[in-house]
Amino acid sequence: MTPAPLAARLHDPSGPLFFPVTAYGPGGSVDLDVYRAHVREGVAAGAAAVFACCGTGEFHALLPEEFEACVRTAVEAAGGRVPVVAGAGYGTALAVRYARLAEEAGADGLLAMPPYLVVAGQEGLLRHYREIAAATALPVIVYQRDNAVFTPRTVVGLARTEGVAGLKDGLGDLDLMQRIVSAVRTEAPGDFLYFNGLPTAEQTQLAYRALGITLYSSAVFCFAPEIALAFHRALRSGDEATVRRLLDGFYRPFVELRDRGRGYAVSLVKAGVRLRGLDVGEVRPPLHEPDEDHVKQLARLIERGYALLEETE
Repeated sequence: MTPAPLAARLHDPSGPLFFPVTAYGPGGSVDLDVYRAHVREGVAAGAAAVFACCGTGEFHALLPEEFEACVRTAVEAAGGRVPVVAGAGYGTALAVRYARLAEEAGADGLLAMPPYLVVAGQEGLLRHYREIAAATALPVIVYQRDNAVFTPRTVVGLARTEGVAGLKDGLGDLDLMQRIVSAVRTEAPGDFLYFNGLPTAEQTQLAYRALGITLYSSAVFCFAPEIALAFHRALRSGDEATVRRLLDGFYRPFVELRDRGRGYAVSLVKAGVRLRGLDVGEVRPPLHEPDEDHVKQLARLIERGYALLEETE
């Protein structure tokens, strides 16, 4: 049976979107066995989709052959139960190469990250993402952040582009997002997807839901899936008490800890996975490992988060 299109599979997700970390062995090479176990555990825990080799998965640090092997492993581990979306990025030519590698590896879609280094105009950005979309049959989700920030008119152009399925927002400008949603709704109506892609997106998801954006990435799901699932269920059911309890007691303190170090949106998450018993190794340069005291604080915070879950039962 042919799987439903990506937009249909993500229309009403039953769980968070899982962005697995990439596992490295003692010598620093990719450890596919540990990575496979990490993805399998996430899918079994209730992830609605796997976003492989994206920001949390250190896309920037992977060689093309490592990238393809990881995506293929994620597809095998997911076993068709949930879609697998792979990262793609750098300049247009390399982004196209990664897109084709992801397609060959069996991915269900692409997350197209900002172009490398250059600050391009809207016309150039639109051309860049159109070339990625034309390079494969995979649906493309465009990631807005850093040097890839779009006007509503450009997003309408993206929404009208065959193969472009959605927009993930990592900027956090809610006024801009409201204008984008409104423009696409009126000028290019259809099943265009929107994602809250800010770091620790749970912290801002109440605001994004007010715009009609229900999809969000969850790095916390990597190391505390039960907490991420409880928050997701509470949002869906309108359980405001549980949402507030987890925001106040877990997510806000986690964000404050995450903000104490550059790159902690990846390295602190990876430390959390190790704390839960899966040795996924350290991050690759130019990222660095969290301070030892910060890791101890994270361990206490994880314990506190699970204690909060017991209070909701």
